Amino acid sequence: MPPASRLVYSAVIAAMLAPCSASADWTEDRVAPVSRNDLALARETEVVEGRVPNRSTLDDLLRAHQVPAVVSASIVSAVRGVFDPRQLRANSAFRITRTMAGEFRALQCDIDPDRFLSVEARPAADGGAGGFDVAVVPYPREIVSDALSAEISREHSSLTAALDARHENVQLALLLADVFGGEIDFNSDLQRGDRIDTLFERVKRSGAVVGYGGIEAAILHSGSRAITAIRFAGADGKPAWYDELGRSLKRQFLKSPLPFEPRITSGFSASRLHPIYGDVRAHLGVDYGAPAGTSVVAVAAGTVESADWAGDGGRMVVLRHAGGYETLYLHLSAFAPGIHAGVRVSQGDLIGRVGMTGAATGPHLDYRIRKNGAYVNPVAELARMPRGEPIAPSEMDAFGHERDRLLAALNSSLKR
Repeated sequence: MPPASRLVYSAVIAAMLAPCSASADWTEDRVAPVSRNDLALARETEVVEGRVPNRSTLDDLLRAHQVPAVVSASIVSAVRGVFDPRQLRANSAFRITRTMAGEFRALQCDIDPDRFLSVEARPAADGGAGGFDVAVVPYPREIVSDALSAEISREHSSLTAALDARHENVQLALLLADVFGGEIDFNSDLQRGDRIDTLFERVKRSGAVVGYGGIEAAILHSGSRAITAIRFAGADGKPAWYDELGRSLKRQFLKSPLPFEPRITSGFSASRLHPIYGDVRAHLGVDYGAPAGTSVVAVAAGTVESADWAGDGGRMVVLRHAGGYETLYLHLSAFAPGIHAGVRVSQGDLIGRVGMTGAATGPHLDYRIRKNGAYVNPVAELARMPRGEPIAPSEMDAFGHERDRLLAALNSSLKR
């Protein structure tokens, strides 16, 4: 090749190679070099996460994720020492860790918003069989105070609906019902324009709200009444609720055996046209219309006198209380577990579910009170119930400081 041609050829080759060289330089700047001595390590375990299916037992859950039957049985047996596997709740979050060969290594499963079940495989020692370390572990929690005001209105005709409009869970309504249950029947006493102001605790986990703690203070404005509730722990360390003068809000009986939303469909009467038989007869209780399955609770501490079929009354629970009182709960769809004659119950304990057994045209609770063997009007009788014990004189100064602090916090939070 002539010299001139060789020069042109070299220039063309250099021009062609220049972009390749630049591209190689760009790659070297941005991609870490791989050593010939580096080895890719195989994963040793895999994690399966999900939610507990409906009607699934712990054994079902484990075996559905390839845990051998004999291993699953050993895990369930070990768990029974610290937690009842039958209490495993549907839709609880779980995580199962196993080796790539399918051997079980660990399980974590939520029990409730505050705790989870932990199971870890324990290596075999000296050639023996391995076991399992099982524990119920509390989640780290943070409790913060919050406040809100909710009003009964045409659009939100119950406390539950008013709180729901503020994006609060029904559990907050139930906590408030527990505080004011001796003063107000939330099923019938609240009217449009009534309002609740409350200072309460939110429970957080990893920054997310997971539930409520308790009610610290609240003011219920109902008609011309303003009922104040202050949480205060006395010398025994147990918190209770008192009005601003230190009088207990607790009464012997709750004003209603039902949670929110029911309505009084028939009152106490000496003569009422029976909806089924068409004749006029006495109605010795108060009928609450409520969806089938609604919780029915004991209005006061007492002993189960009977839990049986009562003819037209359907499934009925009768409770005996102090002071010559008995309460009766008729037309139940079911009795609560463990409810039978002779069992002691506390105020607020579940005793059954609303139904329409016996002579009933729809699901409702017929609630009755007997005093010294004679039926009395539940609404009128409850209004006469005396209050519980007030704050002891020796604790009034401490109560006053706590009352002022909580009410100031409530007003400041609501900016009133």
